[in-house]
Amino acid sequence: MSTELKAEDQVLTLVEQENWEQVAAAISSWHPADIADLIEQASDEVHRKLFDLVREDIKPDVLAELEREAETDLVESMTNSELSDIVEDMAPDDAADVLGDLPEERTETVLQLMEAEESEDVRKLLEYEEDSAGGIMTTDVVVMREQQTVEEALQAIAYLDTSERFHYANIIDRANRLIGYIDVWELLRERNRARKLGELAHRDFKTAVVTMDQEEVAHLMGRYDLAVIPVVDQAGVLVGRITADDVIDVIEEEASEDIFKMAGSDDAELEDRSVVKSCMVRLPWLLITLLGSVVTSLILRHFHAYLSSLIVLAAFVPAVLAMGGNTGIQSSTLVVRSLALGTVRQGKLFSILGREILTGGLMGLICGTIIGIVSRFIVGQPGTLPFAPAHVGAVVGLALFSAMTFAALFGALVPLVLDRCRIDPAMASGPFVTITNDISALLIYFGVTILMLSRMV
Repeated sequence: MSTELKAEDQVLTLVEQENWEQVAAAISSWHPADIADLIEQASDEVHRKLFDLVREDIKPDVLAELEREAETDLVESMTNSELSDIVEDMAPDDAADVLGDLPEERTETVLQLMEAEESEDVRKLLEYEEDSAGGIMTTDVVVMREQQTVEEALQAIAYLDTSERFHYANIIDRANRLIGYIDVWELLRERNRARKLGELAHRDFKTAVVTMDQEEVAHLMGRYDLAVIPVVDQAGVLVGRITADDVIDVIEEEASEDIFKMAGSDDAELEDRSVVKSCMVRLPWLLITLLGSVVTSLILRHFHAYLSSLIVLAAFVPAVLAMGGNTGIQSSTLVVRSLALGTVRQGKLFSILGREILTGGLMGLICGTIIGIVSRFIVGQPGTLPFAPAHVGAVVGLALFSAMTFAALFGALVPLVLDRCRIDPAMASGPFVTITNDISALLIYFGVTILMLSRMV
């Protein structure tokens, strides 16, 4: 076996050879995330066999690291007793993610097999929407009461039954409402061990409400550079916390979702390889674009007589459509991403449109000049056309400049209008921008050519 192969490739080769003893020895020291990746890369038939080779103490971590398809495959192969033993040792939020994908009847059965305390934590998390702050938080939080002294707090920390590292302790009042936090380092340095925690608590803190969308939580933590954020209910009662690693998953998930939507697809295609289902997901987007192509064909038909008298103009139709379409997609992508990141403000709408018009105009000027010069030399020699080649070059260049400028405007405007109408711009922008750009580019092209060349006769 070549030493140049990566460790994972080497183990995958061992898996194909069904050399399970060597596979077990090889992965015994691996990180759970690496083992999860190995399972995902292997064929479905050996998922359970590989998982059985994992050390018992890290099985919960491996299951938590798996993508949904592989996770579902494994969970379906387990008995309720096996599953309860594993999720019982998982962080509450990870356990809720696993059980939340199961039928309600099986979820309830597994919960009943778990220890009462762990089961109750998971039940609470399952009540929240999957994409809300409550759905991604963990209930493992370090809590102190404001009337406790520094000495009492340090003693409590020493006897905490948790393997999680933490830097802050949350301070609550008698009604369990969050009133602040304190750095553990500050507790250690405080000389007056009789001081109340309420006196030391930092009260300038950010919180996430359980119903807040996970994307808003990610924006909040990113804006204020937070490694962890406490989660409270509507009454301000502390119910959990969200850490940076949870937010990284959210950012990746939301970015992937936007990319899939803009392509007229969704992440279900990654989990379900059915050709028919893939077709059903993608086809609506393409049918809308096809409708736009029909309209474009009707426009070409309308100008058929004009094209037949000056066939050289038809040679530049693909260039005008392609450049206008690409310009519109660039503007649309920029605005859609800005909307997703929450960086678009009401007062900046006209500023965004103005910037895109200027950008599209500048790019159109450059590209229009280039194609105008090129077309001057490829349309033929003087005397072979009813117009001077320089005139055709000027017309094509001006048409491309106009088409790209309007495409940039429409590309930015369409997502903003869709967002105002509460329609997801990531999903709907693509077809609308494509149709709008094609139609407007053709109308602009023929409008400019007819207007200018008719004056040059």
